[in-house]
Amino acid sequence: MEQKLLIAGVIVFILARIMKKWRGKIEKPFWNKVYNEIYEWIETGWSAIILASFIMYFFLQAFKIPSGSMRMTLIEGDHLFVNKFIYGFHIPFSGGKRFLPIREVKRGDIIVFRCPPEALTQDELDRNIKKDFIKRCIALEGDVVEIKDKRVFINGEMLDEPYINLDSRVTFPEFKIYDSPEKYQEVWEEGQFVNFSSDMIRDNFGPIRVPENCYFALGDNRDHSLDSRFWGPLPDKFLKGRALFLYWPLKRIRLIK
Repeated sequence: MEQKLLIAGVIVFILARIMKKWRGKIEKPFWNKVYNEIYEWIETGWSAIILASFIMYFFLQAFKIPSGSMRMTLIEGDHLFVNKFIYGFHIPFSGGKRFLPIREVKRGDIIVFRCPPEALTQDELDRNIKKDFIKRCIALEGDVVEIKDKRVFINGEMLDEPYINLDSRVTFPEFKIYDSPEKYQEVWEEGQFVNFSSDMIRDNFGPIRVPENCYFALGDNRDHSLDSRFWGPLPDKFLKGRALFLYWPLKRIRLIK
């Protein structure tokens, strides 16, 4: 979206520069007046587009919920604003580094981030498709995460999750995928669990340790979410911001927590 606004701004700017050369050269007063009106509208539009693209690049991003992975906290079709500066501004060409954060990511934050490549299909990768995901941050770097019969444990303590939606009556048993915890951690970090059947991972998972500069993110609709259980840790460099305000539909308007 930000790129489209910038492109639109460049096009309008070029039009404004071209029209400026001809301003005042039209002899007939009526057409000269019309020309001046159009020119002023273009200049105003260009300023508005540049301002909007600046705000959306650094401060706010409009986001539409594309799937049911966050039900019932957020449902398909919800429109919201994402706070892009709370975790700091991304430094261009720095590999995702951020500066001037208001605060760090906390457990429980609903975050928006660039989809990890492990979560994309081969066709999407071939076509260079870029998508954003929205999930809840469950664990931070260094945390040990384990899921036992759908209950999440962080550093050995069960997490209180009043927000989750569990609509499947089936609880898949634990599968012994690897004999070595180190191998389990390695394959998970590589995002290879996306290639496994979901019943092997969904309800019993780990334990794993969240790597440095990474997060562990899960959907609130826990039985129907493609998340860190499958595609691995979320690198900090993919982080875009925190869900801030749900503005549409009007009957659901609220701050997001």
